Amino acid sequence: MPILLTKICKTNENVTARVIARIMEFEMEIEGRYARNLIFTHEEQQLLAGRTVFIAGCGGLGGYVAECLARAGVGRLVLADGDVFEASNLNRQLGATEKNLGCNKAEELKKRAAEINSQISVTALPLFIDEENGAGLLKDADLVVDALDSPRKKLMLQKLCRQAGIPLVHGAVSGWQGQVGVIMPGDDTLAEIYPLAAAEAVKLASPSFTAAAAGSLEAARAVRLLLGREGAADRELLFFDLLTDSWYKLEPAGKAGGSDEG
Repeated sequence: MPILLTKICKTNENVTARVIARIMEFEMEIEGRYARNLIFTHEEQQLLAGRTVFIAGCGGLGGYVAECLARAGVGRLVLADGDVFEASNLNRQLGATEKNLGCNKAEELKKRAAEINSQISVTALPLFIDEENGAGLLKDADLVVDALDSPRKKLMLQKLCRQAGIPLVHGAVSGWQGQVGVIMPGDDTLAEIYPLAAAEAVKLASPSFTAAAAGSLEAARAVRLLLGREGAADRELLFFDLLTDSWYKLEPAGKAGGSDEG
């Protein structure tokens, strides 16, 4: 009898046939699809299957984050982006192909995720998250991933997560450089690294490997948080430069209660 099923049957004699069938199906998934996820225990793999992650932005960062989390077995992904793919996205955005230019990014990533892992639920929202719809969009999320493209939007997302009491995994790239970090409810980390006057990002060249590196690091931090691994909620920001192969960490100055006004 599968390990997980044995444990459940020992603690609950009233396990239904439907529950038993689903557990056995999941055990087969672990032995097959997730056989190489050996860094996770059976219980952790099941825990991931019961979690919901909201990914804000489905471009360079969001594509890699969605890919990694779908392959890791996170049970539900909610993808939000009101933008469409264009030719300039082909150099770095995982979901962009020559055939889907003009198509919505969230909907295209949903198709890709479904081809990777049909056992998870993926919801595509072809819209931009903002202060008006944010509370409703985030209400069922266990974790939010920042894959947005401007300081103004990132600060807005941090505010929404603080109000909802949801952890946020932040990421950003520019050229050869990138940064990632975890922002727990109550922290105001992004206000320390982005000027309050910053409204829109200056569009700089970003190659595929920088987005892939930052997106993978964001996905790893998301999984650590979902599993409650030791040190997962550390407030350090990781900065990297792939041109000079430089990596360093910076801890924000302090916790900010953060005003929710304005």
